[in-house]
Amino acid sequence: MTSPGSGSDGGPDGGPGWGAMPTGAGEFRLRPVRLPADLELLAGWMNDPETAAFWELAGPPAVTERHVRAQLDGDGRSLPCLGLLDGTPMSYWEIYRADLDPLAAHYPARPHDTGLHLLLGPADSRGRGLGATLLAALAGRVLRARPRCERVVAEPDVRNLRSVRAFERAGFTRAAELDLPDKRAALMVRDREPWPAPAG
Repeated sequence: MTSPGSGSDGGPDGGPGWGAMPTGAGEFRLRPVRLPADLELLAGWMNDPETAAFWELAGPPAVTERHVRAQLDGDGRSLPCLGLLDGTPMSYWEIYRADLDPLAAHYPARPHDTGLHLLLGPADSRGRGLGATLLAALAGRVLRARPRCERVVAEPDVRNLRSVRAFERAGFTRAAELDLPDKRAALMVRDREPWPAPAG
């Protein structure tokens, strides 16, 4: 996972203001992470072995807090959010300006490319297609809300087959493999063309 960029402009425009996103799984919303109120929940998710294998944020809550606070106190280019499904927090998201992120040194970035990181928190949220449903909803909303953004991108670890498949089911194309400082990643790209949301 890449870290947030630096500077003073160019953040993801108003993510939490995008409103409700109806999906086949329920009503999906984002809200900004609140510290310290959300820390126990997030740290619990980060210490799940399946999550820790790829996010590498296991340990005491201070580990998660440093990661999230760096974005909250940063320049706004990376926005950490909780994802709520029918009002229940069940996922963690980072919406970031990929073209202004260190990731841009590793792929042919275009102006206003928007990147997504996703973590499905509770174990019972995984393995039933929910990731693809939410990714499709959010990618579509990003492209509608940010007219200068032509693509939504992601860079899951190539070993995280469940994540890669979720992005593919959400309309992303596996465009390349990237050697990043902390992993070998699959570059997933969702272009502006309309894409039907997956059922469920």
